[in-house]
Amino acid sequence: MARYELVKRSVALITLTNPPVNALSSVVRHGITETIERARGDPKVTAVVICGENGKFCGGADIREFAGPMRGPPLVPMLDVIEAVEKPVVAAIEGVALGGGCELALACHYRIAHSKAHVGLPEVTLGLLPAAGGTQRLPRLIGIPAALDLITTGRHVSAQEALKLGIVDQVTEQNACEVAVEFALRAVATALSSRRLSMRTTPSLPNLDALFEAVTMQVQKKARGVMAPLACIQAVRAAATMPYSQGMKRESELMATLFNSGQARALQYCFFAQRTTGKWTLPSGAQWNNSKPRDIRSIAVIGLGTMGRGIAVSLARVGISVIAVETEKKLLETGRQMVVGMLERDAKRRGVTASLNLLKFTLSLQDLKDVDLVIEAVFEDMKLKESIFKELSKVCRPGTLLCTNTSGLDVDALAGVTDRPHLVAGMHFFSPAHVMKLLEVVCGPRSSSETIATVMSLGKRIGKVSVAVGNCPGFVGNRMLKPYLDQASFLLEEGATPEQVDKALEEFGFAMGCFRMSDLAGLDVGWRVRKESGLTGPDVDRNYPPRRRHGHRYCPIPDMICEQGRMGQKTGRGWYMYDKPGSTDAKPDPLIQSLLEVYRSRYGIQPRNISSQEIIERCLFALANEGFRILEDGIAARPEDIDVIYLFGYGFPRHRGGPMFNASMVGLQRVLERLEHYQQTHPDVPHLEPSPLLKKLVACGSPPIQKWGEHIKKMYSHL
Repeated sequence: MARYELVKRSVALITLTNPPVNALSSVVRHGITETIERARGDPKVTAVVICGENGKFCGGADIREFAGPMRGPPLVPMLDVIEAVEKPVVAAIEGVALGGGCELALACHYRIAHSKAHVGLPEVTLGLLPAAGGTQRLPRLIGIPAALDLITTGRHVSAQEALKLGIVDQVTEQNACEVAVEFALRAVATALSSRRLSMRTTPSLPNLDALFEAVTMQVQKKARGVMAPLACIQAVRAAATMPYSQGMKRESELMATLFNSGQARALQYCFFAQRTTGKWTLPSGAQWNNSKPRDIRSIAVIGLGTMGRGIAVSLARVGISVIAVETEKKLLETGRQMVVGMLERDAKRRGVTASLNLLKFTLSLQDLKDVDLVIEAVFEDMKLKESIFKELSKVCRPGTLLCTNTSGLDVDALAGVTDRPHLVAGMHFFSPAHVMKLLEVVCGPRSSSETIATVMSLGKRIGKVSVAVGNCPGFVGNRMLKPYLDQASFLLEEGATPEQVDKALEEFGFAMGCFRMSDLAGLDVGWRVRKESGLTGPDVDRNYPPRRRHGHRYCPIPDMICEQGRMGQKTGRGWYMYDKPGSTDAKPDPLIQSLLEVYRSRYGIQPRNISSQEIIERCLFALANEGFRILEDGIAARPEDIDVIYLFGYGFPRHRGGPMFNASMVGLQRVLERLEHYQQTHPDVPHLEPSPLLKKLVACGSPPIQKWGEHIKKMYSHL
């Protein structure tokens, strides 16, 4: 709706009312159209102010309407009418003016913003472009370079930056609507022709072609294979080289290409999937939104390694008191210096004061007796973690929550050594913890709803995308990662090279292939896990040859790499070689190629040519297949949760939607057929055998991903 009232005797105040963000739904567009016509025709009205209810101007289009035919007044003609009004029209921006909301503001003659408001055109993040004149009006207002930056990235701009760029005419600390009304009254006598952006020409620039070429190359490098940013560049080029009417036609053509594309569907799926995880469904299927989270004011972090430091920073910068614990004075001092330095750099970047007074560092667990919650972040050693949890049961008051930052160990086993198993949960952060957005919240079978609600609430408070998962080895993310990495290693045995596998995955859309990513993470991490799982060593299983473990195919090449001291970037050698330890410039290493040739010769393996298609299918279909098994086991509540975990924790390309959505887009029948083919070719690889859920979904006609839950039996955890 759009509410209409006359203020100051002659100003028509139009208020958008569609909570929570006053999205431009068909009803709102109809209301704007009616009220603008009313203001145009009323001789008492000398000016118009458009604002939004409840301190929010407009969050943009209602993307739920994208699924069907658009109803109500079209946005473009409506904005053209607003711009053509012969009375000054002022946008009073509070909260946000994003997407269509920003385009609405650009159609007004003036824009007044509250100091805490943000504006932007984020359509590119949904696989689209600003198609209501945004790509044509914004370059005419602020110039081509600045417009290209905002439109191709979709980033939000503060009111202060918007003023500097020229997007808004004034920033105020007062009520923006009241200031806009006074501004509108003063603007009545001012000619409006220069304020209509469609009437302006785009500011000229020398070397225009070179600018667009440079931006195109930058976008292609940063967003490999993504369509929308390139379409945005073409639309802005039209603004720079064509009259407004022709530019609008080009904008419309480009939008039509994007609108029904698979990438747009994937990116919009990601948008809703992220919000679905916030509904806090337990993997068991139970809703626990009604469980009230505890108020957490003080948290202990045990261990100041890479992960512990990042967790401490994440907590302190949002105002939570942190007690950090280490076992040795030297480790404690090193941790203190690094945490303080990280907080100071973060505060400087954000323009605030570092929260150093919230930090306390200690060598004694006895200092944790009064904290509300503990996060244990020592390295992955079950005996060490159990000893810590036993001690915490003695030291901490009975109501303190005990959490573990394990990447895959049994959370319930840790709960079992405590005096409060109902207050134990997993908090699987991703490294670096103060940067990575994902948090897997692991629900043990004895974790109370209040405990999980508290941890989920804490995750949200520190800016994480929190996903509740069940308790099993590796939880969701790392459990799925194993068959993905196994397939990559098997491909090396059969004739591929690390750079060939990585190239195929990067062309698919990953920022890094699995071997480059392993070098970045450190090869010793996986090696330690394999050792603890009993997979390494020459005499692991006397009944099988070295390339089999426990009856199944096993590739020892990663172990051989580690045995040579090649641990990745940090040692200057891994799957690739680097100029020096810590360098990120990966170069193919002839020694790896030689090692592979010797290995194949030793085991009588005849190398063959392996296509990029086979690399993608074997790695990604094995990944998705394990996801189907996770859904069967009740370790994840829904496929959207799995996809969010892979989008935010493992760098899965957003324009592909996630491993489960990608499988649905490829076609479940196709995924099933290819898995069956590869399983027949490699019968000793169990994770290639199609999951019962995948078979069931195909038998049911391959329903859309949002309907999969109807075909999954009541979910529960086996652990």
